[in-house]
Parts: sequence; structure tokens; C-alpha cells
Amino acid sequence: MALGLPSVLPNPQPAIGELIRDRRPTFSFEFMPPKTAQGERLLWQAIRELESLRPSFVSITYGAGGSTRDTTVAVTERVATETTLLPMAHLTAVNHSVAELRHVIGRLAAAGVRNVLAVRGDPPGDPTGEWIPHPDGVDYAEDLVRLVRDAGDFSVGVAAFPYKHPRSPDIDSDTAYFVRKCRAGADFAITQMFFDADEYLRLRDRVVATGCDTPIIPGVMPVTKVSTIERSEQLSGAPFPPALAARFERVADDPEAVRQLGVEQASEMCQRLLDEGVPGIHFITFNRSTATREIWRNLRVSTPG
Repeated sequence: MALGLPSVLPNPQPAIGELIRDRRPTFSFEFMPPKTAQGERLLWQAIRELESLRPSFVSITYGAGGSTRDTTVAVTERVATETTLLPMAHLTAVNHSVAELRHVIGRLAAAGVRNVLAVRGDPPGDPTGEWIPHPDGVDYAEDLVRLVRDAGDFSVGVAAFPYKHPRSPDIDSDTAYFVRKCRAGADFAITQMFFDADEYLRLRDRVVATGCDTPIIPGVMPVTKVSTIERSEQLSGAPFPPALAARFERVADDPEAVRQLGVEQASEMCQRLLDEGVPGIHFITFNRSTATREIWRNLRVSTPG
């Protein structure tokens, strides 16, 4: 974007917001930017293995504090130009001025990337630490949504929190913050990971009760190791369901049994969510494809086209 003018996307890609409303349910995968050469090989192996499933779209996350900004953009550009997949780039406001954010948005536009997930992001190093806005940046996710929408013909998604955002004082405030993001111009939302379908359904009911009809896609991550449970609590800020934790504790000494239980639990939860009419399922892969493909087969997903 030059001189503050909106970017014009070359051969614009489909808008995820339109796909979600027009063709339900969508199925999508989330990847992380690699930090090492080995990580890059694993990422592209997973991308190629999952590409054959013909997902509706894939997303590339953004490191804490913008630490993977250039890698995120580079991976998103490569997905857009070298694969058949529809990419969505995550974008966070942490440690970025408005000028830097506009530069990133312009790079995405130049590659024809139309879809962006706009999240404020957590402070680097300590996700629970004090939020300190960049002096020339934006304060809230809703401001980032407006910035992206004003920059060109982008389809913008935002994050949703079934349990509630760790910084929200209560459920009602969290719901109000989410609705403000939607009314700032978000086309859709993707939730943080959760492990109890009722948490998603309660979120959906709360949002609908406000009169907001923005589609909310559940984000799903299977437990493949016992350590995943603790990691999920750190990433989501939500307690792991005690009854489910007890099931994993009973097989904790058998890694394969843990993995099988994780795939089974995620498959059952996804099926219930689909039966409840969710607009799609977004799989958080951690750059691994095997468990996701197993869940996909369990759901007997039919590919579009």
C-alpha cells in the first residue's frame, strides 16, 4: 500500500468470510512458521500431506511480539503461489507501529493474499504480562480490524474465546469485546482451542443473544501427548476439563493409548459440533498431519468440488 491508498489485490482469492456463509461446513488447518531448517521440512511435509484433503483454507500463525513476522508472510506467500491451498495470514499488533502493520498488509496484498486473522496478540515472553501498546501502534484488536479493512479488499477474521479471554474480567465483558471486534468489520471468527463442546455452544449462544450473527468456527487441537494438556492451558488460558483429564491420567503411562484417546475425543467432539450446525472446523496442527488426518477420516469428510 503506497501513499496511504488501499491495496489492489492481483487476482484476488476467495474471501473466507463468504466461503463460510456460502458452503458449510468449512474445514481448515492451522500451521506455525518454522524456526529451524528441520522445522521447515516438517512444515512443508505436513502442508503437502494435508493439501490432498482439499481443505477450505489454511492459516499461518504469527509469533509472539511479531517474532516470526517475516517468516509468517513468506510462508503465506509461498502457500499462495506454490500450492492449491487458500492461505490466511495471522496478524498481531504487538510491538508494531501502524506503518509496520501497513507494510505487512501491503506485502500480503502483493502476493494476492486476501484473508487475514487480526488478533491483538500477547506480550512476548510472558503471555500473562502487562500489555504495553506500541507508541505508534494500535491498542485493541478492533483497531487492527479497521486498519486491515481500510487497507483494501480483505476478508478479516478475529479470535473468539469459549472460556473467555484471560484478560477479560468476566464472561459478559468478554462477549461485549468480541461483538465490538465483529462490528468493527470482522467477517468471521475462529476460537481458541477448547476440549468441551458445551463451551463453544455457550459462547455461540451468548453472541447470538446480543444480535451478532458473525460465524464462529471452533478451533480444535487433539491431545496427542500428556504434555499437550498443560500446553493447552498455557496457550488458551482455560482450564482443561477435569473429567477428561482424569481419562488421560488413567493411560498416561502408555503414549500410544494417550494418542488414541486424543484422536477419539477430538473426533467425538467434532462430530457433535457438526451435528449442532457449526460453520466449520479449524484444526490446530502444530505442523503435524497424522492425527488431523485420522480425525478427518473418522468424520468422513467429503472434499469440495
